[in-house]
Parts: sequence; C-alpha cells; structure tokens
Amino acid sequence: MQFKNDSCPLRFQHTLHGDGGRGLDAQRLHQVLMHTLKGFTTSSSQTAKLPEYWEVTYVDDVEILHFDSNSRKTKAKLDWVDNITAKDPEFWKRENENNIVNEQVSKVNIEIAKEHFNHTGGVHLIQRMYGCEWDEETGEVDGWEHYSYDSEDFISFEPRTTRWIAAHPQASITKNKLDQVGLNEHKKYSLTEICPFFLKNHVINGQDFLMRTELPTVSLLQKTPSSPVTCHATGFYPATSALFWRKDDEELHEDVEMVQLLPNHDGTFQTTAHLRVEVTPDAEGEYECVFQLAGVKEAVVVKLDSRSILSNKEEGISIVTSYPQKSPVCLSVHEKETLPEYQCKLDDLYMLKEKEVPL
Repeated sequence: MQFKNDSCPLRFQHTLHGDGGRGLDAQRLHQVLMHTLKGFTTSSSQTAKLPEYWEVTYVDDVEILHFDSNSRKTKAKLDWVDNITAKDPEFWKRENENNIVNEQVSKVNIEIAKEHFNHTGGVHLIQRMYGCEWDEETGEVDGWEHYSYDSEDFISFEPRTTRWIAAHPQASITKNKLDQVGLNEHKKYSLTEICPFFLKNHVINGQDFLMRTELPTVSLLQKTPSSPVTCHATGFYPATSALFWRKDDEELHEDVEMVQLLPNHDGTFQTTAHLRVEVTPDAEGEYECVFQLAGVKEAVVVKLDSRSILSNKEEGISIVTSYPQKSPVCLSVHEKETLPEYQCKLDDLYMLKEKEVPL
C-alpha cells in the first residue's frame, strides 16, 4: 500500500484495460464474484475546522458507513444499510461503540507516532486501511491491515505469516511490541474469519444494490482545440470495467493517459481516458472510445466526432476533467438463521471485530 503523494488512500483495483473490443475475458469477469469489505480511518492533530477522526466503511468499493469525531455517530450512507437492523437490532449501538473506542485509541497512536519521529507541534496524520476479500466462487478469503504516518507507509500486518512488517525504521519498536504481546493470531482471525463473516452479511443485505448493473453516460470533452480529447464515462456499476481508445479496431496505449477510477456520491463510478490527437476529418473516421462493463456483452462505443465534443469554446459550458474523491477520509481510511441464533453469533463475533491497534 502506498499513501505517498496521493490525495486519498482509497484504491480501486477493478479498473481494467481494454482488449481490442473482444469483450472482458473470463479472468476479468471473475472479479465480479470477488467481494471486498474495506475500512479507512484518519486521525489528525491540529487540523482546524476538521474532525480529528474519521472512519469510513466500503463494501465492494461502495461507501456504506461513516463516523467522525464531531458527530460521534455512525451513519448509513445508503438506505439498504438500515436493513441490517431487521436481523440485528443492536447493530448501530455496537458499531458506534466500536468506532468511539477506535477514536480513543487513535488519539494515543498519533501521540506515540509523534514521539517515534521526534515531532511536537504541527499537523500530523495517522491513516489506517484494513479489510478483507471473499471469492464467492471458490470461498477463499484474505485480509489486510496497513498504517501510515504523515502519508508515509509505517507498518502492516501479514495474515499469512502472522507477523507485522515495519515499512519505516521508526516502526521497528512498534513491530517488536506487537509481535510480542501474543495477539497476532487474534489479528489474523479477525481479518480472515470475522471480517469475511460481516462482509457476507453485508452482501446478503445489499444484494439488490450490489449485484445490479448500470451502464454509464459516455461523453467526449476537450478544453481547447490543442488539448487532449477526454473520454469520460460516469454513472456505471459495478466497478469492474474497461475504458480505452482504439484506432482502426486496435487498442491504443501510446498517447493515452488513464485516470484513476473514482466513486460517485450515489454508489456508481466514473473513469476517464485522455487521448492526444488532432481532431481532423481523417481522425474522426479512425478513432473511437470504448467502454465495457463486466457482465454486459455489448460495449458502449463513441466515435471521435468534432460535432459531439463538448468544449469550452461553447458558451455556457465549463469542462471539468478532474473529479475529487467524495469521502472525507481524503486528506493528503445466513439468512435462514433465526434472530436469537443470529444475534448470539453477532454478539460473540463483534467482540473480536477488527479494532484499532495501540501502536
């Protein structure tokens, strides 16, 4: 994981390159069956007008929960998340209590990190990324947990070896302490057993939302006649997709710049591909932008046509080709069971649910 030089630690791993119009292959389509539960926390010191702590939770790269130190209340970001309480009436209480504990631990952690780096005043950040993935087809699961300090990798946990890995010399003290306290097996269990349990339940509760398909609006944009032509696709779901330019039915790699996949506020996604090309009559007959969505056979194809390009030359049009991440974490974080059985299992597991680690 690399936070350095990034405006946001959030990463989406589902943006795929095109394949010349032949459609997403089986390996790429398999990613639709890979579900993820990700948590991001940001703890800061001396940041005016901003909460000192945020915690945001994503399922399949869609934000579902939000907590910050100003409101001190865990909130659902989507309506279907409230369905959890139908089986688990204590969900919000426990989730909120867990977040408050994490907030308190994070305050201690940032002071410890400042001591490690011999820092006193000023703005400092600790960011944590944790989560798990579940392959619905094979049943395989995996988990991860990473910490960064001031946007530099600090320490991470490796479930396969059950060890902490120091990414910075100042993290060696923390690594030795965490390896010696005897909680690494618990950490592994939390990331590879407890986290997937909650992930599966979120997928069940949100299956109508998470398993849907939405095609994008695809537009061609150009700031000025000398600027690259931007192909912008927005409003699609799921994230597993491909956006690319091609010339005479061959995918282009040179003179093409891809922009990181970003989430929209409504749970859909957007992505962009810039093409350096002179828009001439000959070029209009050769180039086209192609968008492919996993699970959909037909691609969306937009041919290069000067008449369809939105430009700043047109009155009243302002072209925006950079889209900020909406999450405030950005600063640079079985149905057949009866209610009593389900509740008991959740109560037991929630005590082991992933929590902030004292550094």
